[in-house]
Amino acid sequence: MFSAFAFKVFEESINQYHIKDDVDQDFTNPYPKDRVEHLLYRKNWIDTVQWHYEDIIRDLNIDPVAALELKRKIDASNQDRTDLVEYIDSYFLETYSDVQLKDDATINTESPAWAIDRLSILALKIYHMQEEADRTDASPEHIAKCKEKLAVLLEQKKDLSTAIDQLLADIEAGNKYMKVYKQMKMYNDDELNPVLRGQKG
Repeated sequence: MFSAFAFKVFEESINQYHIKDDVDQDFTNPYPKDRVEHLLYRKNWIDTVQWHYEDIIRDLNIDPVAALELKRKIDASNQDRTDLVEYIDSYFLETYSDVQLKDDATINTESPAWAIDRLSILALKIYHMQEEADRTDASPEHIAKCKEKLAVLLEQKKDLSTAIDQLLADIEAGNKYMKVYKQMKMYNDDELNPVLRGQKG
């Protein structure tokens, strides 16, 4: 099933990141560029780095200049994340390009890659909640609450994985079809963001 395949790649990325656990570490993709694993690994690495950006920027004692620089990095990361989702959807469009649609085929509320994006974030939640549940320096109450939350996250993983695999099966069978709407983000575009537009020239 594709969901299990993707989750395994996400776990590889998360585990590799946490060897150094440094947002500024070099990135190396272990998969060839012509494999979907390359996209999945890169996608999760972006999510993992951004997860830790979000931790850092919430430091109440962070230097304001450093915070602004980090905000710019988060903005760039969000754009990279969106780009990777679109690349993954392009892979699915190519994979299922020869499928004959049934007359009553319907469209899903989200594309496969946006569902996989949620699975990538869920992999991070599970990793970090497991860390909290395994702490030896926390109170029994804290650990118990984290174990309860971890159980919910694992149930979400099961449900989301089932939904992703069912969606892909429906697309492959011609029961559903997919469209990719390029994310027309306006705040990074100096023609569409009025603040940036005013700074041109």
